[in-house]
Formats: sequence, structure tokens, C-alpha cells
Amino acid sequence: MNNYVLGIDLGTSSLKGLLISKDGKVVATSSSDYCVIHPKAGFSEQDPQEWINAAKNVIKQILTKVPSAKTNIEAISFSGQMHSLVLLDKNDKPVRNAILWNDVRTTKECLYITEKLGKDLIKITKNRALEGFTLPKILWVMLNEPNVWKKVCCFLLPKDYLGFWFTGNKQMEFSDAAGTLLLDIEKKIWSSRIAKTFDISKNLYPKLVNSTDKIGIIKKEIAKELGIENEIPLYAGGADNACAAVGSGITLENVGLCSIGTSGVFLSYESSTIKDYGGRLHFFNHVVKDCYYSMGVTLSAGNSLNWFKKTFADNLSFEELLKGIDDIAIGSDNLLFTPYLVGERTPYADSQIRGSFIGMDVNHTISHFTRAVVEGITFSLKDSMEIMQKDAGKKFERIVSVGGGAQNKNWLQIQADIFNSTITTLTIEQGPSLGAAMIAAVGVGWYKDFKSCADKFVSFGDVFQPNQKRAEKYKDVYELYKQVYPSTRGICKNKIG
Repeated sequence: MNNYVLGIDLGTSSLKGLLISKDGKVVATSSSDYCVIHPKAGFSEQDPQEWINAAKNVIKQILTKVPSAKTNIEAISFSGQMHSLVLLDKNDKPVRNAILWNDVRTTKECLYITEKLGKDLIKITKNRALEGFTLPKILWVMLNEPNVWKKVCCFLLPKDYLGFWFTGNKQMEFSDAAGTLLLDIEKKIWSSRIAKTFDISKNLYPKLVNSTDKIGIIKKEIAKELGIENEIPLYAGGADNACAAVGSGITLENVGLCSIGTSGVFLSYESSTIKDYGGRLHFFNHVVKDCYYSMGVTLSAGNSLNWFKKTFADNLSFEELLKGIDDIAIGSDNLLFTPYLVGERTPYADSQIRGSFIGMDVNHTISHFTRAVVEGITFSLKDSMEIMQKDAGKKFERIVSVGGGAQNKNWLQIQADIFNSTITTLTIEQGPSLGAAMIAAVGVGWYKDFKSCADKFVSFGDVFQPNQKRAEKYKDVYELYKQVYPSTRGICKNKIG
């Protein structure tokens, strides 16, 4: 009879469970949706009880699909949305809704953090103060909800709260703690400098653990409620991007990850050496012990294509829309698109910049515009790749492409040509939930490390090689693309009305 590990991914809109056998086979999956609450414009919250309800639903569904899992799950671990703030009182109950990573109410707090810490902010945390991070949310509650703050006895992040519910033990592992702006990334300790600067009691901080550390055993009453018949150890887990990286087989420095969903991510595994990107990229502790990863973010990647289709080609499917782009010349016959529809994160961290089409003429067709959007999204991700290459001397022999950008062969070839690197797809994409399952597998001792686990759990698909003539042409187009931001920045800041 098979033994299993269970990976749980606590996302923004749903929780997903992935049951995997020791040979790396996906045995069952299940998901459960929940709502995001928007009490005001720019506010984004969730009731933590929704995560618990979703976890119960998912596990019960998986046990129904695979009855043998009731006695044969050997380990559980977690992936979770980063940065989102959970505040607990003395009875370990949430004092308010969780404030999510995509909440943007904290602009003033970010400016205050930058002013108070100066150069020490990046020196300690390796990241800039942005609205998504946890510290600005804490300061917002301190300032705007003092009666709520008085009740706070501990803060956690979403997947750590779920781990606490399962085991009764509170902790936070390093890959998620790195996204709080409270952690000394290099020393792997909570920063006393930051705690003192903002008067945050060290009593509120959870203990720090590694991703593969055992955090406890599933509570007997929870196991009984769910129908689990054996004692299951739980392992700390990791931040969703770190989990997505190991779940995509990114275990070497010369392999990058290009993920194109609503937003886009270009991610690189970093070994034990700290890289100094000066805050231009995110730099976080990894789920791989004593290692790191760097990451650039395009805020509107797949969202740009979704917007374009809905606005200008709603009658076409995505397959129909993308069908004609291979017939269009590189650079879309001098048509450029910048995907700054909701501002941009990397490399500009500019909330006011907006997208643009540059170079339109009467000969451009819907296929020209579509290819320009695809090229613009890919150029934006190349911005992050270029920082890694120039600032840290990174050389990418291979890039794993996942998400919407990996669903179209023409777009995959465009990625190979723009990045001038081999592009590899996955045969099955399971994202952060697979990374969570891999943490459980490594934690419980199935595999000695993530690389050996990835060799069994991760399977690669189609490969696309760069065409050197096209890659050379794209170098010139990319240089033009980079001129658009400085040329339009002032226009976007001087809004009419």
C-alpha cells in the first residue's frame, strides 16, 4: 500500500491540497474557494476562519477520493500567500480580519519606514518598504486601530496560522519571515533595530524555524473530525514563491523561473552567498536551508493580455487571439507595449506609471497589437533577469516557464529569443502545493534534499531553444522598450482632473 505526503497551498482566493505518493505520483487534488473582503477602496482582507474551513473541506474531499490516505499520510506541510498579517489575542484568537498582501492602504507607513530606517532598511532586510509587506500593516493597525492593537499578543502569517491550528504550536519559518520587513535576512534573526525603532515588543514575535522543521503532530480532535486515523507530523512549510520555485525544479543557480499569471515573476535560486541588489529586486531566505532566492515582479503580466482581449477582442478565444502572432515580425513592426496598467514593481517601484502603446500606425492589425502585448510582458520580466545578470553576474543556462505564458508555443519561443536562453516547460504544473508536498517529503526523510526530491517529483516538458538571429534583433527592440518608461513617467504623474 502507498504512503503519501500532503501539500497544502493557502492562496489568496482558494486553498489547494495535493496528495502525492513516494514515487512522485499525484494521487489526488482538491481545492476550496473563499472570499476576499474589500471594506474600502484599496483594502483587502480575509477572515482566517475561512482558511480553516477550506482546509477541512479539502482534506475531507481527498480522504473520500483516496480512503487509504486515512492511515497512510506520513507528513503534511504548507505553502502560503506571503506578507498577509494575522493578529492574535491572549486566547490565540484573531483580533481582526487578516490584512492581505495585495492591500495598498499603507503608503504613508512605507514612507515612514524608509525615513526612519534609511539605508539600514535594505542593509537589514534586503528589500524596500512596499505596501504588500507585513511591517507597514502592523504600523497601520498601531496607528489607526489602537484599541485592536492593545489586544495583540502575537502576529503570524497565513500558513503559519494554519500550522498553529493543526498543532497548537506557533512559529514562522524563514522564507515567509523574510517578507515581513522585520527579519535580519543574513543573520536569520528578528531585527532588534527594527523592533526598537517602531516599538514592537519582542514578545509578539513567533519563534523562527526552518521550512523542513517539524512543528508538531496533528491534534487528536482535528484528526478525528477529519477522519484521519494515524498520527501525522507537520512541517513548517514556506512562502508561496519559494515553494513554487522548488515545485518547478529550480534547485540550481543557473536555472531561472519565469511565471506568468495575473502578475509575473522572474525568480532565481541563490546559494548561501548574499547578493546585493540594492533593493531593486526582492531578496528572501529560501525554503532550502541557508539559501536564498531573488525575485522581480511585473504587476500586470497575464493581466495585460486579459485586459487587451476583453477590451479589443472579446469575441476571440485566447488560442484564436494568439494564433496570428507568429506571422508578425520581431518588434511587431515598430509597435511597443509597456505592461504598466496598475503601476510597476520591478525595476521601477512606481505606483503612478501607466501602460502605453508606442508607434501605432494604420498598417497595424490585431495580431500586431497582440504580439506587442506578449513582447512587452516578456520584456518587463527581462528587466528583472537583466538586474540579476548585471548586478550578480548570473548566467542562465535554462529557464523554466510556467503559468499562462507556458500555454502557447509561439509565446514560449518569444521567451527563448528575448531571454536568449533555453526555455523548458513542465509536463504538469502544480505550483506552490507541489513545493509544500516536497517540503513534507524532505522533512519526513523520504529524500535527503530538494534536488533529489525534485528529480522524482518534477517532470519537464517541451524545450525551446533561442534563435540567435532573432535574439540579436530582440536586443535592439529591448533597448527601445527601456526608453519608454523614462519618456512617459512625467506624463503619467501629471494626471488631468
